[in-house]
Amino acid sequence: MSNLPRVDIDQPKFDQSTYFGRAKHFFLVTNPLNLFASNEELERARDIVTKYRANQPLPDVKSIDEVWRAKYLYDSAHHPETGEKQIIVGRMSAQMPMNTFITAGMMTFYKTTRAVVFWQWFNQTFNAIVNYTNRSGTSPISQSQLITSYCLATGGALATALSLNRAVKNMSPIFGRLVPLVAVAAANCINIPCMRMQELRNGVALLDAKNKEVGISKKAAFVGISAVVISRISMAIPGMTLTPLLMNKLEKNGFLKKYPRSNAPIQTLFCGFILIFSTPMGCAFFSQRAAIKVNDLEPEVRDHLKKERPDLDTVWYNKGL
Repeated sequence: MSNLPRVDIDQPKFDQSTYFGRAKHFFLVTNPLNLFASNEELERARDIVTKYRANQPLPDVKSIDEVWRAKYLYDSAHHPETGEKQIIVGRMSAQMPMNTFITAGMMTFYKTTRAVVFWQWFNQTFNAIVNYTNRSGTSPISQSQLITSYCLATGGALATALSLNRAVKNMSPIFGRLVPLVAVAAANCINIPCMRMQELRNGVALLDAKNKEVGISKKAAFVGISAVVISRISMAIPGMTLTPLLMNKLEKNGFLKKYPRSNAPIQTLFCGFILIFSTPMGCAFFSQRAAIKVNDLEPEVRDHLKKERPDLDTVWYNKGL
């Protein structure tokens, strides 16, 4: 038997009822340094997590903090339900470096139609990989659903970006630099609901305080997916608004004219710095295990719960990310 203290490592390490606790949790989940972990390190993390869950001896592990480090490293590379190792660009820890590259590209090369088409396509291809990699293990995304979502989101982003580019052509350059943000927001509003259409059609499982399923709700699915859309857009807003403001300032004072090759490197580095913080802080706006009042559910679900479980005032569901 292990002498380590027993904690539930399948729950987040930090208090999820506070924003600060959720932010600390997501800083660990999205840590890009996890991408550099070798296969041997990932296998050791899996071994520690598996043995700790089974209360087997872990002679090489000296503290519970080491168990938590292994758990977060394991979670960063494996599907939470199936346990399969995820492709590297689809992992949550790849969000910051990949979005840095994509955001900088969209904001550096936004003036020509060819560039807009390429970067919006590239962004939606990356989103499709992320959504597929982090799909539900119990209700997987079908191939037709994945293709439909990909086409709709890419089409929506391109239509938004190209039409806005035409509209702002004669306005201040700052408006042109902000077009990619509006296109990304439009694509998220299309992409995420499409990828989770089954939840909107069939509902999500409602749980009581002991994680026992007590019903299914389409209203909870709608609320949860709306929260995810808001979180994803909020992750993009800081980098895609502050960076244009910085570049506009550098353009006005002549810096970019004097050092034209500095444009892309400055945007990339600045975006990366912002995304280190905005990615986990955007995720933390809402708890992944979301609560909803029974009285706020659709009438038939509310009435069923009040009849079967009159003791329940609040139920919970998995919002997703």
